[in-house]
Amino acid sequence: MPLYVSDRQIVLPGDAIATRDYNVGGSIYWDGDVAYSAVVGLINVKGERDVEVIPLSGIYKPRIGDVVIGYIIDIGLTGWTVDINSPYQAYLPVQEATLKPIDLTSVDLKSLLNIGDVVLARIIDFNLTKDTPVTLTLKEARLGRIEGGTLVEIDASKVARVIGRRGSMVGIFSEELGCDVTVGQNGRIWVRCRDPADESFTARMIKFIEAESHTSGLTDRVRSIVSQYKADKKISVPSTSPH
Repeated sequence: MPLYVSDRQIVLPGDAIATRDYNVGGSIYWDGDVAYSAVVGLINVKGERDVEVIPLSGIYKPRIGDVVIGYIIDIGLTGWTVDINSPYQAYLPVQEATLKPIDLTSVDLKSLLNIGDVVLARIIDFNLTKDTPVTLTLKEARLGRIEGGTLVEIDASKVARVIGRRGSMVGIFSEELGCDVTVGQNGRIWVRCRDPADESFTARMIKFIEAESHTSGLTDRVRSIVSQYKADKKISVPSTSPH
C-alpha cells in the first residue's frame, strides 16, 4: 500500500503520489493503479488514507518581508493562528502583536485580537520545520487590525499586475478617486474610499484588472474607465439651478 510522498512535499507533474489504496484528490491523474501529480503542487496528507495535491500556480507562497492580509482563525496560549490565503498557516506571537509588554497570566488574548478579526501583517520568518511555518509581526506603524472598507481577493499571481509598474495601476484609484488601496502580497486587497459608491467601483475594477491581466495597454484602459466613471457621476447628479 505505497504512499510515494510525504506531507508538505513539493511535487512536479508526473511524480507518483499513491496507489488506489489511498483516496487521492486534487490535481492528479491515474495511470493504472497509481495516481500522479498533474501540476507543480504541494502535498496535503489528511489522516491515514486521504492525500491531496494542491496546485501552487496562483497560490500564495510566503516570503520573508511580505506584507499580507490575514484572518484570525484560532487563539492559543501565546498567540494567534492566522489564515494568510496560503497552504501554510501563519502564527502571530503575542510579543509581535503589540509594543507593550503583555502579562499572559492576566490578559485575555481575545481582548487584543479575536477570531474573525482581520490583520495587516508582515512576514518575519518562514520555516517549514514548524507546525505553523510562517511567523508574523504587527510591530510597524501601518500594521495591525483593520476595520471598515472592502476586502477583495484575487489570484496571488496577479498581485504585481494590480500594483502596476512603480505603483502606476493602483495609484489611479488614489489619484482619481481619493481611495486608499492596500495590496497584500497574498492576494487580499483592502479598499477604503470616502464615497461607498467609489469603494464598490474600485473593488469591481480590481477584479477587472485580475481578469484582464494578460492584455496589453491595461493601465491606459483602466484610467479611461475610471475617468468615464467620474464623468458619469457628475452627470448623474444634477446641479441646483440658482434662484
